[in-house]
Formats: sequence, structure tokens, C-alpha cells
Amino acid sequence: MDSPDLIRQAIHGDREAFIRLIRDIENSLYNTAISMLRKEEDAADAIQETILKAYKSMHTLREPQYFKTWLFRILINECNTLLSRRSLSTSYAEVPAGHQTQSSPYDEVDIREVVNQLEENKRIVIVLHYFEDMSLRQIADTIGLSESAVKMRLNRARKELYQQFMKFREVKLHVKPI
Repeated sequence: MDSPDLIRQAIHGDREAFIRLIRDIENSLYNTAISMLRKEEDAADAIQETILKAYKSMHTLREPQYFKTWLFRILINECNTLLSRRSLSTSYAEVPAGHQTQSSPYDEVDIREVVNQLEENKRIVIVLHYFEDMSLRQIADTIGLSESAVKMRLNRARKELYQQFMKFREVKLHVKPI
């Protein structure tokens, strides 16, 4: 059974159809949540709340083709809620130590790590566009911006990623082995 049929069934209250839809998209939900929140526990909380809210309000989804966009919008709102709560109560254990350890220039570049270093507004457009294969229109609908604003953020994020990779390459080329 294809996704539009499952979505229609879920809209009409079919619990099993909803579960199948969530299972099909759970890795994407996790990747988006972890890229925003950077903590396993918070990502799990955001996903759980997203699924619960989506299930309770599934009947309000008017256009089945926007299910993924609708679900990601709920997830992003949940992540933002958790982030705002977190900023209000930063525990002592979360305060960074006085020094950071430097990674070796020989370490492989992990694209997700570099993306996670971007500011949140740039990171989310990269994650949704490249990791979740959302179109610019879907991203715009999901995060509540115009398509041109999404294009601009995506362009800025690409430039920043390019600069980060060039720095990595430069460091790797100039470091002589011992």
C-alpha cells in the first residue's frame, strides 16, 4: 500500500496505518531532532511528543500530500520548545570546561558534525534539504518562511560549510607527519 493511502487511512482513525507511517519516517525524525537538540534524551522526548500530538490531531490534516511537512513542523516546534526550556535552566554540569581538546587534523571529516556546528537556522535548512530530501517549498512551509528566505539560508549555510571543509583541507595539507 502506498503512502497516500496510508495517510488517508490514518486521517480516518486507522491506528495501524499511523504506526506504519511513523515507522517509515522515524529515522528522519530522529536525525532532525538530534541535529537540533544534540542530546539523545531531548531528541527522544521531542519525537515522542511529536508522535503523540500528530496522532491526536491527525484528523485535522486536510491535505495528505503534506503529511511529512506537517509532521516535521510539529517536530521543529517541539524541538524549539525544548531548546527554550533548556536555555532557561542550564545546569552546572552543562557549563563547558575551561579548555577544549583539539581533534587531530588526520581525523576524518564527519559531515553531520560539521553541519551540527552551524547556527540553528542554517543547520535546519541543510538537514531538511539534504538529509531529508525536502524541497525548498516544503522547507518553507515547515519552518514558516518564504521560499526565497529558505534559498538564502541554504546558500549561506553552503558557503559556511564550504569554508569549514576548506579549512579542514588546508590544515590537513599543511601538517607534516611526525
